[in-house]
Amino acid sequence: MQVKNKTVSPKTSPADESLPLYRQVKRELQKIIEDGHYGPGKPLPSEATLALALQVSIGTLRHAVDELVHEHVLVRRQGKGTFVAPHNRARFMFQFFHVEPRWDPEDDTPREQAFPDIDCIAFAREQADEDEARALRIKPGDAVFRIENKLALRGRVVLHDQLTLSAAMFRHLTEKRFSERPSTIYALFQTDFGITVLRAQERARAVAAGRSVARVLSLPVGAPVMEVHRLALTFGDKPVEYRVSTINTQAHDYVSMLSKSP
Repeated sequence: MQVKNKTVSPKTSPADESLPLYRQVKRELQKIIEDGHYGPGKPLPSEATLALALQVSIGTLRHAVDELVHEHVLVRRQGKGTFVAPHNRARFMFQFFHVEPRWDPEDDTPREQAFPDIDCIAFAREQADEDEARALRIKPGDAVFRIENKLALRGRVVLHDQLTLSAAMFRHLTEKRFSERPSTIYALFQTDFGITVLRAQERARAVAAGRSVARVLSLPVGAPVMEVHRLALTFGDKPVEYRVSTINTQAHDYVSMLSKSP
């Protein structure tokens, strides 16, 4: 059977054969999506069609899809089917933005999480240093884009971002294209470059604000700030973006919602 000009069959490598069948099906679905046969926001064929094509039961297919939904690769829409999950503002706020005004336990007024105002303050094509090369799995000296953003919540700049991207992965990226994107940064990666950020690893530490960051955050040099190192990953845990975020925590917190995986 052909699905979007791709023959779908339960092909497995020797390594895959040791996996449960639903995990083999999950990998096949990931490959179809990664290869671009179904773009962001596009529907997959029905479960019955996919199960027949993969020669597995509906239950096995559904188990694989459940995991991909949990991992934000797919999204189910009641009465409409299963779609490739797009990056949009809602997903950005839920999955990738964790800075909020400090919670006052005596104030029970419900507040909506504010979307930050993002300004690009620097964009340059440079050479990767050792830390960037190690994170992105490239060689020191390879071409990278270094991008700096400042993010404000309700008019107050609270966060400075420095993004590093492999120039080989993001060919034809320009400052104009980056700055004039219609949606989020990860939506730009997905729609313009076919790269879907699935998850991110983050490490946080307390540091003293350096001169350039202190200027952006309107803090004195040496003021305590929170620094978060993020590595954004796509399919196969391939690194996409190395980001260092510096947060002014005088009146804001870094909030992480924890849940148990199924």
